[in-house]
Amino acid sequence: MKKTIITMLIALVAMVAGAETYNYLKFTKTNGSTLTYSVEGLKVTYDNTNVYVTNAEASATIALAEVQDMYFSNEAGTTVKRGDVNNDGEVDINDVTYLIDVVLGKDVEYNAQAADCNTESGDGDININDVTALINYVLSGTW
Repeated sequence: MKKTIITMLIALVAMVAGAETYNYLKFTKTNGSTLTYSVEGLKVTYDNTNVYVTNAEASATIALAEVQDMYFSNEAGTTVKRGDVNNDGEVDINDVTYLIDVVLGKDVEYNAQAADCNTESGDGDININDVTALINYVLSGTW
């Protein structure tokens, strides 16, 4: 265990040093989705179960079990806005309506990664918990 932790610490130091030449840190999750974070103000830490990413824009917690790949890139790729279920660039009551339709099994086009919004990195399921989290966000403006 001690050897693993030392190896991870060395890797994290190398990653942060390498971040100076790249614009984005990307995580590919086991479900195929990609999470992209700007390296501006980047801080990456971890414990036995999670990776914690903080930058100038936001912070996120990602379960280590869900991380398939992690790498730096100069390509922004597609950044998913948490809660933007209908992909219109805004998180509002329309997204709540779309998400309710999804949970009820209606045939609507939606962003599955954005719909899984009850945690910062998603829990892998789209259900009533996501609807509740999205309604709370629309009402309060905070996750």
